[in-house]
Amino acid sequence: MKTKVAIIGSGNIGTDLMIKIARFSKVLEMSVMVGVDPKSDGLARAARMGFATCHTGVDGLLGMPEWEDIKIIFDATSAGAHLYNWEKIKAFPDKRMIDLTPAAIGPFLVPAVNLLENINVANVNMVTCGGQATIPMVAAVNRVVKVHYGEIVASIASKSAGPGTRANIDEFTETTSHAIEKIGGATKGKAIIVLNPAEPPVVMRDTVFTLSDQADKEEIRASIHTMVKEVQKYVPGYQLQQEIQFDDVPENEPVFIEGLGWKHGLKTTIFLKVIGAAHYLPEYAGNLDIMTSAARATAEKMIETTNA
Repeated sequence: MKTKVAIIGSGNIGTDLMIKIARFSKVLEMSVMVGVDPKSDGLARAARMGFATCHTGVDGLLGMPEWEDIKIIFDATSAGAHLYNWEKIKAFPDKRMIDLTPAAIGPFLVPAVNLLENINVANVNMVTCGGQATIPMVAAVNRVVKVHYGEIVASIASKSAGPGTRANIDEFTETTSHAIEKIGGATKGKAIIVLNPAEPPVVMRDTVFTLSDQADKEEIRASIHTMVKEVQKYVPGYQLQQEIQFDDVPENEPVFIEGLGWKHGLKTTIFLKVIGAAHYLPEYAGNLDIMTSAARATAEKMIETTNA
């Protein structure tokens, strides 16, 4: 029997997640789509697909007959809205929440890196699209050698950044920077997001810089390629844009890093691109696709582990 789920947030991310679950999940069953705009495309599409809908937010969801059987709730709203939603849902110990906003109430979770250690947590946070794409790379370097500094630059098509993304830019940078440290293992993390207005829209591209102690470059390279394959298990469009680059930062020519001071060692540069699966969103919206794919993979693993 499949586990019933609800999605709060009928925008692009919530709608794409709904379609992924409905079409491809072997363990999750879409039950209710929740929004606040009764005219949203997400609610209309959910109704056409035969799912229950609600346009009065989490309060409306709690009053629906379907609520009792729902076990996992995905929150695809905003950081501020998630605070309110979680206050309502945490009163139900049999429910679990997967947060796709930058609210970060629960622990950060990137499936390829730390899923199993958070498998039983009631509220997990999927960091950000940039975090899902880049933190596995920082972690891949860090499992070989200590990473002192990790910096990521996430470039996404302007058209794939909706009102929610734009309203949460500050939370994006803060949440991703913190997660680079917490999950990626870097002593210091920094995140930058670029909204690219190019026409036609370009796919998501990410650049990851790490400064670590010196180590075997081939061992680092192998660790990165292994991690790419782990992410590709749930995001097939995730790939290296070009070969990994290494640069030595000699002791007599150190670089200054705010918060760390003067550092030397090995600089590793990783270039990524994420091509969306185009289930609901355009192929260029890999930034949204990686979030919904990671959230779905997390929920499925939770259920499989619980039922094992």
